[in-house]
Amino acid sequence: MRIVWTSAAVSDLEAIRDYIARDSDFYALRFVQRIVDAVELLRKFPELGEVLAEFGERGVRQRIVQSYRILYRVRSDHVSILTIVHASRDLASLDLEP
Repeated sequence: MRIVWTSAAVSDLEAIRDYIARDSDFYALRFVQRIVDAVELLRKFPELGEVLAEFGERGVRQRIVQSYRILYRVRSDHVSILTIVHASRDLASLDLEP
């Protein structure tokens, strides 16, 4: 299955990297790789993450990497990575791409 990153998800990942890099470039790149690895696993197992009740009718799922939530949607031919947010963030305030 193909993985498609939305522009919002790419921006989120870059912001996370930049934030961690303020303290350590090494750990920033290492953490970004952990997120990318978690996303890549969705190629083989697209329904691995749980369906979020908040977005259940829209089929939004999540994978968790440490304190970050990777929100994604499974389509017939691809997995769309919608956003990456800190677990403390209120999901109700998110405006996810359709």
